[in-house]
Amino acid sequence: MSGISVAGSFAVADYVVFAVMLLVSAAVGVYFAWTDRRQRSAGDFLTGGRRLTALPVSMSLSASFMSAITVLGNPAEVYRYGASIAFYAVSYVFTMVITSEVFLPVFYKLSITSTYEYLELRFNRATRLMGTMLFIVQTILYTGIVIYAPALALNQVTGLDLWGAVISTGVVCTFYCTMGGLKAVVWTDVIQLGVMLAGFLTVIIRSVVLQGGFINIISDSQQGGRLNLLDFDPNPLRRHTFWTLSIGGAFIWLSIYGINQAQVQRYIACKSMTQARLALFINLLGLWSILLSSVFAGMCLFSVYKSCDPWTTGLISAPDQLMPYLVMDILGGYPGLPGLFVAATYSGSLSTVSSSINALAAVTVEDIIRPYTNFSEKRLTWISKGMSFFYGILCIGMAGLASFMGGILQAAVSIFGIIGGPLLGLFTLGILCPLANSKGALSGLLSGMALSLWVGIGAQIYPPSNALSQPLPLSTEGCNFTTAHGSNFTSSTLPIQNFTSVAPVHHGDKSVLTDLYSLSYLYFSPLGTITAIGVGLVVSVLTGKLIFLLSQLLSLTETFGHLDLKKDREMAFGNANPAFSDFELDLAKSGLS
Repeated sequence: MSGISVAGSFAVADYVVFAVMLLVSAAVGVYFAWTDRRQRSAGDFLTGGRRLTALPVSMSLSASFMSAITVLGNPAEVYRYGASIAFYAVSYVFTMVITSEVFLPVFYKLSITSTYEYLELRFNRATRLMGTMLFIVQTILYTGIVIYAPALALNQVTGLDLWGAVISTGVVCTFYCTMGGLKAVVWTDVIQLGVMLAGFLTVIIRSVVLQGGFINIISDSQQGGRLNLLDFDPNPLRRHTFWTLSIGGAFIWLSIYGINQAQVQRYIACKSMTQARLALFINLLGLWSILLSSVFAGMCLFSVYKSCDPWTTGLISAPDQLMPYLVMDILGGYPGLPGLFVAATYSGSLSTVSSSINALAAVTVEDIIRPYTNFSEKRLTWISKGMSFFYGILCIGMAGLASFMGGILQAAVSIFGIIGGPLLGLFTLGILCPLANSKGALSGLLSGMALSLWVGIGAQIYPPSNALSQPLPLSTEGCNFTTAHGSNFTSSTLPIQNFTSVAPVHHGDKSVLTDLYSLSYLYFSPLGTITAIGVGLVVSVLTGKLIFLLSQLLSLTETFGHLDLKKDREMAFGNANPAFSDFELDLAKSGLS
């Protein structure tokens, strides 16, 4: 394709399309601020009064974590490494089934606003505060990446000021979250999901027309090795295989759908548990459609640039700019369509950032402010709005840090894996292991966290070799254009671009540590989860037995009185799980076996 410079070619129509999307989002916030102006409590503001139905909630669940990272990162991933990320579809199924049967019943029956309230009911307040703090750190880091990514795309495509774009995303988001609460967030998500799909479809349809049909795009992808869908290598060090994506991916998505405040807050806002379950399964269709659209967009990207890679030739400076470059290249002659794609990228970000702001406000009010104050509900509602505003501003600041991070898709997933994995382990320990106590819970969380962080940081310092990440070859044989310096570019001998720097590790004496650091980034989450559960159980059993033995010794020394075993068991182990009865856990009786 052409080698034009793509910056600065936005037409008036593009700006109009883009501005309309921002205005509609802001208008939804104003609408709900007006209709719910007599809101009784902070809970109403943060959970929509628990009167929402399955359809808008399911679309909101889909949009929340399908961000600009999906719009920009997934197609670039397919272009560089192949379509194997389609296996995420398998992990989504595992996630929804486990969430609807294990986590949803607990949180829904407890009618809690913050998921971390469960940790205090089950363990103690220290565990609750620890969980809350980790969630706040994780979400602020992730949101920084999500705001920065589309701003970077806009900057490349339109020459629009990078920080102007960052601040406008943050301000619009903060505005409608602060004004309208969860209802505004859910309904803007519905609109933004539609815009995201429309953006993908314009790129796909135009590419199909240009390349002469679907068959040609699939055939180009096949010849270029992009349809690597039969990779069942069990090696955990390989970056993407069927197993890393379906198993590692399931742990990551479980830490999002099962316990992440932003997602749990939505489905417990449904009017009944049946509606909440329905929302989870309809959301599965939304996740599949976005995943498949992004994978096919990546195949279109490869088909168009199969013989002249714009990244190797220096026309763009990072893989995350591939999609915006393609949009300006093939849609630049159609005023309004590049604007629609940028609006789609922006929609992805707005939906995620708004969810994060709303969730951060909820945990701050419910876990940090409410337990220690005696404020009225009216004052707590105003504090919730103030916290929404505060976190909006903080997330804009975090976008500055995100500008120093590498490939956006991997950075985002790594953050969720490193912090989300141990948190998932903590909740699983509480819900499925009756003998776990607070000492075990805290030890498990800290151990899982320490191991995940160690491996995550090690992987940044010693990145895995290309043999493990396996970037696919990119060609510049068909390039023929004049570069910015005026020289004619017709090179077919350029070195193939490798995307992962070679680790400064002496592979002659491969150590266990090198292997651990080379672990696929998708396994950071299972590593943290399994460590948290394992250590938590061992510590619970040891401390539980110790307390049990001490209580027996005490009672023996006191007149050999009779032992109240039930009382001793309660001392030794954690509190009974407040949301499950023995009957529910009897799989044979509940018909789930």
